[in-house]
Amino acid sequence: MSKATMSTPPVWRTAARLADGREIVYFDETPGRRPLPDGRGLPRPAPECEIRRDPLTGDWIAVTAHRNTRTFLPPAEECPLCPSRDGRLSEIPDPDYDVVVFENRFPSFSAATPDVAPLVDGEPLFVRARGAGRCEVVCFSSDHQASAATLPGGRMSTVIEAWADRTAALSRRDDVAQVAVFENRGEEIGVTLHHPHGQVYGYPYVPARTVRMIERAREHRAATGGELFADVLAAERRAGTRIVRAGEHWTTFVPAAARWPVEAHVTPHRHVPDLASLNPAERAELAVLYRDLLRRCDALYGTPLPYIAVWHQAPVRDGRDDIRLHLQLCSVRRAADKIKYLAGSESGLAAWINDVAPERIAARLREAA
Repeated sequence: MSKATMSTPPVWRTAARLADGREIVYFDETPGRRPLPDGRGLPRPAPECEIRRDPLTGDWIAVTAHRNTRTFLPPAEECPLCPSRDGRLSEIPDPDYDVVVFENRFPSFSAATPDVAPLVDGEPLFVRARGAGRCEVVCFSSDHQASAATLPGGRMSTVIEAWADRTAALSRRDDVAQVAVFENRGEEIGVTLHHPHGQVYGYPYVPARTVRMIERAREHRAATGGELFADVLAAERRAGTRIVRAGEHWTTFVPAAARWPVEAHVTPHRHVPDLASLNPAERAELAVLYRDLLRRCDALYGTPLPYIAVWHQAPVRDGRDDIRLHLQLCSVRRAADKIKYLAGSESGLAAWINDVAPERIAARLREAA
């Protein structure tokens, strides 16, 4: 990848408030934003979020009854993520935007949630707590028909700047233990809005997968003296059979033990704990490689691929030296006309069975360039 690609355009940040007090932040590629007021007259949100610990596994489970009423697959003309236009008021009061982030109206975690009793039914085994934290929506474009894969390179850079900004902001909160950035695309994996967007979650606890990765990283360091993510990346690069594309600062590869029919990781070449810690050159190259991966995925079957893309980041306090920032993109599509459903082995026992060889998917992603 040439040095000519290693620059990031400037981004202007403007914060405002929606009618119900939620924060909205605009990330613009040109200066001069003067946010319009939100004229909807919304009542203050009253989320009811709690977390309960599973006594059999130790995992935290969020319980959020208010989310059952959230918007579900509205027609394009009623999309709440499109700009407000022609008297139709949406979540974004302005008539246009580049990238915008706002607090989720139907959050899984919220600092506004009320206190709860520390035990369910008074039973010591059934521990629970407030579902504090924060959930935000990230809109990638005002164009309802766009997708992350079709964004121009400059817009993807703006999205990355927004991700980094929100990671830093949420990491400063006392009620947040880990920040995760993710995007869901496709009805096959459960999206409720088709507008190109993702989310940022500030979890009040460290999720189970991260806990397990920290444990494995520490076991690996104790046994070998090495850093687990660095050693995995080095092994994948030596083998080469699952590498999709390598740049100066990042490598895209299909992991040797991929769980999903389509799965790819994008990992930086140096240890960085989160998106906010990336330097300008890493951010610039990421905008190229991430968009490249999304376009390869869409070329696999000649139709937009349903996927979940998650940026795994280190917890905000513990494990900063153990978890390296990396993207995990996965899809349930196992063939052009077939979907992988999580059945007894996966859903019941978390024992994954992949019907597609990782080496085969890597080869097809390379060919899809």
